[in-house]
Amino acid sequence: MPGLFFSHNHPTELKEADCKLGEGKVHKRKQKAFGADLKSYLKSMVPHLESSNKSNTRNVMLSAEEVMQWSQSLEKLLASQSGQVAFREFLKSEFSEENIEFWLACEDYKKTKSDHLQDKAEKIYEEFVQIDAAKQVNIDYHTRKATAKKAQDPTFTSFDEAQKTVYVLMERDSYPRFLKSEAYLNLLNKLQVNGVK
Repeated sequence: MPGLFFSHNHPTELKEADCKLGEGKVHKRKQKAFGADLKSYLKSMVPHLESSNKSNTRNVMLSAEEVMQWSQSLEKLLASQSGQVAFREFLKSEFSEENIEFWLACEDYKKTKSDHLQDKAEKIYEEFVQIDAAKQVNIDYHTRKATAKKAQDPTFTSFDEAQKTVYVLMERDSYPRFLKSEAYLNLLNKLQVNGVK
């Protein structure tokens, strides 16, 4: 009598529980993948120190000091090319990499020559700002509407308000979690240990 086995669970409740269990496994797998991706990337950035010779330590591309500076502010993290890569990998693990991609696109947009502004503004708007955008960023209705209007007649500051909103979101939400992440702490620890040798 199959009914006896499921006396407390409705079949849809069971399916929901299975989905939640499956999502948990996917999330754990995603976190492990993030750690592995970041680890392999950063290994390529940090040559193995074969001796404590000072000339070798000068060749290290990524130092413990630089990685520690990432914890001072999001601005310092984003000022570092390696920091951007590490943070982007972390955001991928949280399914929110569109935030840093949008921020970087805005930074690039500000350096655009005037005759290319219209094309780039259109591309950024379609990719990140419009309501059904593939990588839609989390900005409020008024900012989205104002940005849409500014993108129609673009200037170098057309995306400033939206970029600032996304920056603050990353600063308050993702950045503190990044600093507590296993990948960041392991990297810092490894570099500090290598530096002591």
